[in-house]
Amino acid sequence: MSNQKITMIDVIDRLFSRLAATYGTDWTRHWEKVPMNDVKTAWCHELEGYFGNLPAIAWALENLPERCPNVIEFKHLCRAAPASDVPRIDPPKADPAIVAKVLSGLAPNYGDPFSVYGMKAWAYRLKAKDDANPRSVTPTIRMMYKSAPGEAAA
Repeated sequence: MSNQKITMIDVIDRLFSRLAATYGTDWTRHWEKVPMNDVKTAWCHELEGYFGNLPAIAWALENLPERCPNVIEFKHLCRAAPASDVPRIDPPKADPAIVAKVLSGLAPNYGDPFSVYGMKAWAYRLKAKDDANPRSVTPTIRMMYKSAPGEAAA
């Protein structure tokens, strides 16, 4: 393989050769009244985002429709190409002690379910907050803790 750099023009020339070979006179008749340099310039402009992703252009060439595509249709074919596999870097391993400490702080503290308040501890906490400062809870929160069965509703 040579070290020669591939240009956008080279890609478009090769693309047009392949499309001409595939579609024959349909392809050449499609462009007979338009200067070919203008057509190639328009295709270069539309496909410039794919020159760094030549496998997408190759995929589009392998999945051509029966009818000869225009540049927008060909661009949609390129966009439909499957993404290439990118090597992934494994995330760093977390220190188990730090993970345990963080998770313990995130765990909800419902208290002992067999205590006086049990699973209704949240209602008692909200009632205590409301009793200390009635403006600290909204009417909706007040309605929620009062709807909890038991002594919190009192």
